[in-house]
Amino acid sequence: MTLVSPTEGSTADRGAARSRRLWSQAEARALYESPLNELLFRAHCVHRANFDPNRVQLSRLLSIKTGGCPEDCGYCSQSAHHNSGLKASKLMAVERVIEEARKARDAGATRYCMGAAWRSPKARDMEVVVAMVEGVKALGMETCMTLGMLDVEQAQQLKTAGLDYYNHNIDTSERYYGEVITTRSFADRLETLANVRDSGIKVCCGGIVGMGEEPVDRVDMLVTLANLPEPPDSVPINMLIPIEGTPLGHERPIEPIEFVRTIALARILMPQSYVRLSAGRTAMSEEMQALCFFAGANSVFVGDTLLTADNPSEDKDTALFRKLGIEPMELSAR
Repeated sequence: MTLVSPTEGSTADRGAARSRRLWSQAEARALYESPLNELLFRAHCVHRANFDPNRVQLSRLLSIKTGGCPEDCGYCSQSAHHNSGLKASKLMAVERVIEEARKARDAGATRYCMGAAWRSPKARDMEVVVAMVEGVKALGMETCMTLGMLDVEQAQQLKTAGLDYYNHNIDTSERYYGEVITTRSFADRLETLANVRDSGIKVCCGGIVGMGEEPVDRVDMLVTLANLPEPPDSVPINMLIPIEGTPLGHERPIEPIEFVRTIALARILMPQSYVRLSAGRTAMSEEMQALCFFAGANSVFVGDTLLTADNPSEDKDTALFRKLGIEPMELSAR
């Protein structure tokens, strides 16, 4: 790999953004395995060419319907197949969701994400989630939902309501997918992404690392995302939070440097996507998070919980951002 100066790297990466390239597994793997300083240098050059390196998007995530999910995702406390002790709840009232979104906006969040533990929404649910989207949009926030699999009609309903982003993670590589989930296929995931993309909604799609996969699986997952007809606008990278009672409840944590490498590769392969540090930040040191921001992460979830998992307190995030000289990204920043 040839080392380039920041100026040369920025010019090349701006050109790459204009004329998109497709990545091979071999190319991406060579990047992932390159000396860490070279990998970070290249990722940071790409990041600076496309974003303000000292701005981070703040998003908030609310579970609008918790537990009782019929899927058997091995990492998830909300699966009805696992004995995590989590009790299922009914779908939240629209008024409460909008009130929570208002609080998030007033605290500095610009994107509001709503998640329901469903395999896919039923027809009776769509009227309610459409009202949620419309209510949150009226507050001036970007909206995102994750409701499981969507068909063409459901995606169009959400688009008409004004939904900005739809989250549907592929979780891992196609090779490793069956080791984590058996109740739906990798192809099912890609079909929902196609329905969302074809409706005109922006795609939010990433995965989880530290589930016992090999480094090649992390690389292949990111290559799959980068080579979609359009790369996801937002790429959440989650670090597994082992939850007692789930099949992955005793999985060994991923090495911090391996996680940073994953962030850097995501930034290089998808230059104009938001790369989000998602679940797992409570187990990350300040130094690890700082490396991730340098490597190209520019979005985080704020608030004490992510669906059912812990998240750093807002006081901790504020203190960390102050140390690093990072400021919240404004909604009109891009």
